[in-house]
Amino acid sequence: MTHFDTNFLIQTVVAGSPAHEKFQTWFHARESCNASSIAWAEFLCGPLDAPAEAIAREIFPNPEPFLPADAVLAARLFNQTGRRSRSLADCMIAAVAIRCEAKLATINTPDFQPFLSHGLILA
Repeated sequence: MTHFDTNFLIQTVVAGSPAHEKFQTWFHARESCNASSIAWAEFLCGPLDAPAEAIAREIFPNPEPFLPADAVLAARLFNQTGRRSRSLADCMIAAVAIRCEAKLATINTPDFQPFLSHGLILA
């Protein structure tokens, strides 16, 4: 299982992008892919055109919900990784991936490096 971070999700719907090519590889290998509802909300904030949104809705018809246990883990990640400004959404995305035992596909690897020692696996 692989979860997509927002930036990876944005690039997945751009034909020819490295994220799109990687998604195609996973798709043909029948790798299960999803996105957390947090990444999904960020994605829908756009900018986003109708065709890209339609493609993403086909790929991710049921984004993984953010559960109360995810909130607890996200807060722990936030506090234990330096309370970095503007990192709470990343903590939330990481918490869902950790709970789901999913690898996280991201373009911004450095943003998620602090979570590796807490159980996050990057794709």
